[in-house]
Amino acid sequence: MQKTSFIKQYYSILSPDYPSFIDKYLNLPILKRLNGVGLLCGTDWTPLYNNSFFYSRLDHSIGVALIIWNFTHDKAQTLSGLLHDVSTPAFSHVLDFMKGDTLRQETTESLNAHIILTDNELKEMLKTDEISLLDVSDYHRYPIADNDLPRLSADRLEYMYSTGFVMRDIWTLHDIRESYNNMKIFKNEIGNDELGFTSLDIASDYCCKCCLTSKILLENENKLTLKLLSVIISKAIEIGAIKENDCYLYSEEEMMDIFSHIKDEEFKQLFQTFRFMTKIIRSKFPLSNMFSVSLDVKRRYINPLVGSVRASELSDVTQRAIEDLLSYTDSLYANVLFYSCYNN
Repeated sequence: MQKTSFIKQYYSILSPDYPSFIDKYLNLPILKRLNGVGLLCGTDWTPLYNNSFFYSRLDHSIGVALIIWNFTHDKAQTLSGLLHDVSTPAFSHVLDFMKGDTLRQETTESLNAHIILTDNELKEMLKTDEISLLDVSDYHRYPIADNDLPRLSADRLEYMYSTGFVMRDIWTLHDIRESYNNMKIFKNEIGNDELGFTSLDIASDYCCKCCLTSKILLENENKLTLKLLSVIISKAIEIGAIKENDCYLYSEEEMMDIFSHIKDEEFKQLFQTFRFMTKIIRSKFPLSNMFSVSLDVKRRYINPLVGSVRASELSDVTQRAIEDLLSYTDSLYANVLFYSCYNN
């Protein structure tokens, strides 16, 4: 399915009542920039993956906003969701990997509020809607927008749907519609509003599909891709080809073009390996003449509410799916042959 067709149908599921007031905000430079930043952390740029299409952080942010609007019809909460990723750099969580933050992947989030609070164009738009900057600067304050794992939120709901659809056909539009239309707001165990399901079967299916999606991000292919790209960016900064701030200025396509013209031989070997790799080799130890990775990464899972009770408390299938994800381990090392080795 082409992206335009998916987006049109997908967004109509997330909010049949489209909040047209968000349209003017989509012209803000801080949001338009996200159209060139992929949700899937650089996997769009290597043949190791075969993503269906380029799904951007802007696509994701609009989806989050639509979910929030659908369930709250609150403009401030909706805009907080729309703006929640404005600090995301090119290649998304790859910069977290570059900084050693593989377990939380939150390094760049601290910039988000600053970007929002200092944007004068945004401030003027909010005035016309009689909304305070403070009311949209931190989406964490709204539990429908965001909350802690393993609870369900608009942000988590959206990226699980879209990631599963784009990376591995785990979700179909029919599945998404059936799942989404079964949802409503409940009170969770700490008394906060939280999205949940009315049907245990649908909640369990959602959880299982999310675990399959999360497993993609735990596989060694993903670890190696993000780590290799983080080393590429770090090397480009080291040799003066880019500055770290360029990751917040250029699109991923522009970054790829910059990288393709760098003449440094060590950099070229890393970059060409990333651009041409089609498989990895699993092992118990690092292999010679290869780029090797061994690391732990964030485990994303959702244990949704069914009414006021977690699905895992009602379903053995759900509990096993979560346990399988949390105990999943790939080989200790992931390796890929350097491009210069297999190109000779």
